[in-house]
Formats: sequence, structure tokens, C-alpha cells
Amino acid sequence: MMVDTALAQVGKSLSEAMRILGDGQMEPDAGTESRRFSRTSIPGPLQGDGQDVTTILHLVHHLIHEEEDEEDGKDKPSQPRIQNVGEQGHMALLGHSLAAYISVLDRERLRKLTTRILSDTTLWLSRIFRYENGSAYFHEDDRDGLVKVCRLAINARYEEYTTEGYAVLSSRQPVIYQSASCRPGLGQHLCNQLGLPLSSLCTVPCNTVFGSQHQMDVALLDKLIKEDIEAGKLPLLLIANAGTPEAGHTDKLSRLKELCDQHSIWLHIEGVNLATLALAQVTSAVMGSTRSDSMTLTPGRWLGLPAVTAVTLYRHEDPALSLAAGLTSSQPVEKLRALPLWLSLQYLGHNGIVLKITHAATLSQHLLLKLKSVACIRTLVEDEQNSPVVLFKFSPDSCSGGSGGSVDGFCAGDKEVLDTFNRWLGEQLAQLVPSSGVDVVELEDEGTCVRFSPLLTAAVLGTQQEDVDELVQKLLELVPMMSSTMNLRQDFREESHRHTPSLTYIEDLSWPGLGAVRYESQAEEIDESRRKQELKKINDALLTKLQELDTDIFFSSGSEFETEENCIFVGMVTDDVDVSELVDTISTLGRDIEESGRLLENMTERVRKGILEAEMQLQKANEEKLMEEGMLRQLPLVGSVLNWFSPIESSIKGRTFNLAAGALDSTDLTYSTKVQAGRTSLQDTPTFSSKRLSGQRLFRRPGAASDSMSETSSLGPADEIFREESVTVSSNVQPSMSHPETLDRTETGVRPPSIQGTPEQVEAEEERQPEGQEVDLSRR
Repeated sequence: MMVDTALAQVGKSLSEAMRILGDGQMEPDAGTESRRFSRTSIPGPLQGDGQDVTTILHLVHHLIHEEEDEEDGKDKPSQPRIQNVGEQGHMALLGHSLAAYISVLDRERLRKLTTRILSDTTLWLSRIFRYENGSAYFHEDDRDGLVKVCRLAINARYEEYTTEGYAVLSSRQPVIYQSASCRPGLGQHLCNQLGLPLSSLCTVPCNTVFGSQHQMDVALLDKLIKEDIEAGKLPLLLIANAGTPEAGHTDKLSRLKELCDQHSIWLHIEGVNLATLALAQVTSAVMGSTRSDSMTLTPGRWLGLPAVTAVTLYRHEDPALSLAAGLTSSQPVEKLRALPLWLSLQYLGHNGIVLKITHAATLSQHLLLKLKSVACIRTLVEDEQNSPVVLFKFSPDSCSGGSGGSVDGFCAGDKEVLDTFNRWLGEQLAQLVPSSGVDVVELEDEGTCVRFSPLLTAAVLGTQQEDVDELVQKLLELVPMMSSTMNLRQDFREESHRHTPSLTYIEDLSWPGLGAVRYESQAEEIDESRRKQELKKINDALLTKLQELDTDIFFSSGSEFETEENCIFVGMVTDDVDVSELVDTISTLGRDIEESGRLLENMTERVRKGILEAEMQLQKANEEKLMEEGMLRQLPLVGSVLNWFSPIESSIKGRTFNLAAGALDSTDLTYSTKVQAGRTSLQDTPTFSSKRLSGQRLFRRPGAASDSMSETSSLGPADEIFREESVTVSSNVQPSMSHPETLDRTETGVRPPSIQGTPEQVEAEEERQPEGQEVDLSRR
């Protein structure tokens, strides 16, 4: 069998290009090229001599991965840049290359080849998805097929539309009906493309009493159609869902088809559940879509095929109207859009296609079964036996029981708080298990939910059953923390109010955590701008201190779009957290920071005043010296002679500045005793909070705290204080608890009477004493 050398070269070039773009394996001598590519983000002139293919591919590779290189040094979770492209994906990419090659063939060969490709693909898709006697339209935008079939319906219902144009629509305005659960903006896009006014669009509400909250209300639709007919309008087209975009629910397609046949309305169906038509067993609700006038399929997303067109299957007997609507084309090149899908379907085969869709449906059922055993999780599915889309959310109402805290913690603004918590849950699961493909959706009735739709993500991400198990495992780890945080929110609010006015509780329903507080400065008589600067300075330092603590609680300044400023946001907590201790610590640390800052500010003023006072005392001392010694002793030559013949004793009067007291003291006591008595360094006086924080694990209830104390340290805070105070007497003396007078004499600094001299001599003398004598000394 002969193989076209050009075709072989196309396949070889594609493989080499994908190797360079995917792996990024650059040539050894391409180091200088990479530096040159670093400036390609700025558009420049076209080079005159041109470049080879390899250099251009390296340039494309750099443009793809330049943001990834810039974020290497940042603490951000790694996200996949390119989807999982399997062998079937390679065939789809090869189809785009072959389309360019085939387009240069002679006209006759091109016509035969494109006709065969279009006929095969249409036949295969019609049989796989049970749509008999259908035609296919391949389009890049998945909304373009709906635009074309709506134009076809207009041509079919308005016989003079071909000649009269939009003027014929003024006699009877067409009406397009869509469900309230349709894709946002779909109806507006349709009217814009067709040049229809928005008054031609009618949105049908969903069921509110009976049935699913996401299904179109058929009885109300029938009423709206009759009202439009009485008003002289023409019901033209109905857009129904076989799997709504958010919840994956299916409208009552059989009843809708009967209603459309009754009023000659074109029925168009779209949705992810249409993929289940390829399975051996299909639900009756989805099977009703096979009777529709048209339906849009997205096989690229279902099968993991990159850059593959969407397909709209439709039934119509007049090819002229189909050509006028743009559903068919006389240009062979436009038919080549089906080539990538044609190659991919042949590579997968019928069994491979069914296997991929079956695998996605199995993943949904596996997750649904696992979620039934997870407390505080409520599932929202249309059919537990056959739902390919799983919605679930955190719901405290479904918890078997809480653990501590106030059960009223989510009464105020409970819906907004639950939406915030579920949004955080979805984001955490997507980050922790990215191969699961979960995302967050907003439903009008249920609020924020987490969605698992493997038909849209499994083929692309390569999701397996192990990924679903990991997803459930992460869920089991996060849900208890969310439940305890929800229960403790009210306690945190009350404790924060108890510390008023030093702490202000911030009511922020959009924060997924325990809550938010702001430390308020206690300084008085300062202007507003100074107060804001002081608040920012103190709360920033407080946040830094809290983040440095040895605790697993997350402290933050809030989200990027937070409106509240200078606040401390507390994240999720476990059920053994002592909220009272947590709030006390925040208040104590804030007060310590404020006092430290105030001390530094006052110290500057004290030093300035001390210098002025020292200058005044020195001037006074000089005047007294002048009066005591006389003027003659102050003259340079005469004074020396007088001092030699009649020397006088002059006392040195030094001064020492006490920073703590902010006063000048005489140095007479210092020179007489050789030591500075009564001077205690500020750094040597530890606060209670510092001893408390360093001795045990933070913010735990007494039971948990005692366990952590025994694990982390065998020396309690009282023992540490005792050691620091007793070390001034002797590092080797260990006081006995049977002689309390030993502790009293040691703490008060009483020196044994048999030992005299300076403290250094005393300590050296004690170290030379035997152990027995040390006990005797202490008893004396």
C-alpha cells in the first residue's frame, strides 16, 4: 500500500511539534535563544531573513510557559497548563493539520473526500446518539447551531421571508421560549444574531411546587403560548434542557414535544445528559430527546478531544431551506471542519466511545454512594440511580450532632454564611484534588453548591475512581472543621463583645472562618488621621504576632476584595479550640503591642527632658564650683599655682538617667557600693502572656492542653520562673520542698551570713562548698 509522502511528513512534523511544545526539551545551544525569547512579550518588527521551524516552535513554547516560569518563586498551587491529551487527542490535532493539506487538493478530489467525511461522521453520530434520519451541522461556537436552526424555523414558518426579509416578521412577531435554567445569555445571543427584539424572548419559570426546581413548568408554558397566540404572535421555537448547566436536571421532554407538536413549535434540546444516549440503558426522560427537531452535542468535552467542533443534529426535509439557513454549505472547505472528529471517532471506535461515557457515569454513582455516609453533607440529584451530575453542599441541619459551642451560631445571616462555607469547601476540594474536576455553582433556590460533573471533566483530566475516593477523604477531613467553626461563631462573637472597647467584632458574612475582630487603640485626644495610622500599625503588628504563634489556626487580613480595613480574620478551627483563650490572647497581644509602641514614643520625650535637666544641673554644679573655689582658681596659670600650694578636695557629682522612671539620679550610691542597685532591665521582666504561650500548645481546652504540655515540655511556667530567680544564688543548689524557708530566703535575695563579699565572690565561694554544707547554709 502506497503512502503519500506529504501525509507522512505532516504526521512526523506534528509529533515533533507536540514533543517540543509539551516537553519543552530545548537544544543545548538554545540557551541564548531563551534569553532572546524573554523579550518577545513586546511586539517587534518582522525579521527579514526568516527563521526555521524549530526556532519558531521554541518561541511558541516560551510564550505558553512564560507565566509558569514567573510564578516558580511564588507560593501558588501548581495548575495544569495543558489538558490531558491522549492518543485520541493526537488524532484530533492531526485532523487540523490534514485539513490544511487536503484543502490544496484539486476540486474534484476535495469534493469527494469532504462528502465522505461529512457523510460518515453524520451517520456515526446519529447511530451512537439514537437520532435517526438526522443531518449534522458542525460549528466552532456551541451556540451557532441554535442560531442556524432558529433561522431555519423562521424560513419554514414565514414563507415570504426569503423575499420580504424582516418586514414579514412585523405582521406576526416570532416568540422564542427558553427555560429559566438555560445558560445565561443564551436567549440574548440568539436575538442579537437574528436581529430580533428582546421582546421576542420569553423565559418560562421552573416548577415551584411539584417536581424538580430546575425543570420547566409545562402547564405555565402552555398558558404562555396560548396568550401569545391570542395576542397575534407566532410561537416559533422552544429551547429545552437535557441536563441544566448548573444542576444537570432534565426537562419533561416527552410532554414538551407533545405541546410543541400541538402548536407547530420547533423543539431544540441541549445539555450534558445527551451523552448518556450512547449507553445501553437510557432513562425515559433523556430518551425523549430523540424525538426533538434538533439537539446540540459537544463530543469534544465528553470524550476529551481538543479543538473538536460541536455538532447540531436536526431533521428537515427541504435542503433548500437548510442551505438558506446556513446549515449546509456548497463550499467543500467548510465541510473539513468535521475532519478532526472523523479521525477521532475512528480511533476510539463505538466501544471506546461508550466506555468513556460509561466511566464518567460510574464515577458519579460512586461519589453519590460515598456521600451518603458523610455527615453534614446533603446531596441534590435528580435521579439517584442515573444522575451523571452530582451536587452536594455542607448543611448543618443534616449533622447528627454538634460538638461544643452555641447551636445558634448560624442563625443570623445563615444563608449567606452557608454559601460562604460551601464556596470555601468547593475551592479547597478543587485545590486539594484537582483531578476530580469539582467546581462551585450558584443555584437560586439552594444557594452555593459543589458540583461533580465527570462527563465534562473526566476525559480531559483523566479522573479515576481513586480520585473520587481521595475527594471523599478530603471531605471527611474538612467537614468536621466546618461544623465546629459554624458552632463556635456565636461564642466568638460574644467573647469579642466582652472585650469591648479594646476589641471590635466585625460582622462579615463573606469570610469562611470563625470571624473577624479589630483591636481598637485606647489612646485619647488624637486626630482621626493619626488614629487610623495607629490602628493600622497596631493591627498589622498584631497579625504578624498571631501568625508567628505555634498554632494551626489561620490568621489573615481578609480576602483581596475585603472592604473592612485593619482587621484580624480568624479561619477555620477544630472543636477543641478554647474561644475564650483565643480572644483573650488577641486582646492581650494587642494591648502589649500598643503599650510597647507608647513606651517607645514616651521614651523619646523622656530622653529629651532628661538631657535638658542634665544640662541645667551641670550648669548649676559649675556655678557652685565657682563660688566654692573662687575666681583665681579658674585662671589657667594662677589656678595651677594655687592648687599646688593649697590643694582642695573636690567631690565628683555624677548623674545617671533612669529610663523607666524618666528621672536623673545621683551616682554617689553607685561609687560607694560599686553596684547599681534597684535597676531592673525591661527585657528581664517577662510578661505572663509570653510565659503562657511558650509553655504549652495554644488555644486548646484544658484536657487537650494538658496532653500537649506533657508532650512538648516537662518544665511548667512556674518551674521556669523559679529557676530564673534562684540562679542568682547558686546554679547547683536545688531547694527542697520540705524546707520552705529555703525558697523564701532565696527569692528575697538574703545572703547566708557566713559568706561575705561581692556577688561574684559569693557565687565562687558557694561553688567551692560541698553539698552537705550547702544544705546547712540554707537552713541557717
